[in-house]
Amino acid sequence: MAKGKLRDTQKYGVPLYGAAWAPLDRIRRRLRSRRPPAEAEREADGGGGDAADRGCVVLAGGGGEGKSGIPNAVLVAEYDFASGSLSEQPVTKIGTGSELPYRMAVHPEGDGVLCASPKGCRWFEWEDPEDAEDHKLGLRKSEKVLGQLENAIQQLALVFSHDGSLLAAGDEGEDGKVMVFKWPSMDIILNEAQGSSLRDLAFSLDGKFLVSLGDSGPCRVWDLTSSVAKASLPKEDGEKFRFCRFSQSSDGTQVLFVAAVTGRGASILTWNTSSWKRIGSKHVARVPVIAFNVSADGKLLAVGTEGGDIVILNSSSMKTQTVVKKAHIGFVTALAFSHDSRF
Repeated sequence: MAKGKLRDTQKYGVPLYGAAWAPLDRIRRRLRSRRPPAEAEREADGGGGDAADRGCVVLAGGGGEGKSGIPNAVLVAEYDFASGSLSEQPVTKIGTGSELPYRMAVHPEGDGVLCASPKGCRWFEWEDPEDAEDHKLGLRKSEKVLGQLENAIQQLALVFSHDGSLLAAGDEGEDGKVMVFKWPSMDIILNEAQGSSLRDLAFSLDGKFLVSLGDSGPCRVWDLTSSVAKASLPKEDGEKFRFCRFSQSSDGTQVLFVAAVTGRGASILTWNTSSWKRIGSKHVARVPVIAFNVSADGKLLAVGTEGGDIVILNSSSMKTQTVVKKAHIGFVTALAFSHDSRF
């Protein structure tokens, strides 16, 4: 990333609240398995063209239930890695009627996309490009039954474990219910109250722990082998926890990052995941953080602010590596690194 340089941008006609990169290699592998053997073998041998030069970004948002005239939709846009440009139009756009897809999670192994609206959660499956007229990757609404999430209240956090075998959801209720399901069976293994409306959820890299944080109270660590609270991470000096992410440090151990709002603006807090002791704090912005993420290789942290700025930091030194001022006209709603951590 060049310092301060803004990559090509596009507008797709709807306010966006969710963004994630599609795991194209896994999606292609899954779709190939459904095709006749000869056709699947031909693509595996190189019949897929220049697909490696392009990625796909999944986006979700809209105008809500009102009469604003702004539609609600799930979109897929194509990204050209060589030119650093997004497609002028989405390659797929699925309207969701009056349901605003306010939160979204893309399955890491290519199963599909889960969206949460005030009326419940909906599942979307990938469509084979070979079945489309333009041969572009698509999505379609699925009839999959989502159990307790089917008609649930607004889920403010949705996340799959790194291997895709677990799904966690947290709602906006006063008690902030945290639920963890086996995927794809939707058998529930954790159903607990956070104590306040949920803000964020994160699985550890090995899937053994889930961290949850809400509007108030401490950050909680759940042991998923025993389905009990393992630790409670307290706030200090009026901090407000907003986002949590696990990552791997340079020595191979896991660390937990928490993005917090403080009296000075935004800070990134670091915890040891063996002792669950706080081991670091870094002030990163003078305004509150409202979006946060960690690169897949663990080397970079991304912070989005209410002023529309994006800050990229080195996770080891906590030094600022890139700043994009006014990357967005309004506040930043979502951040997502590409799977190879280059974008």
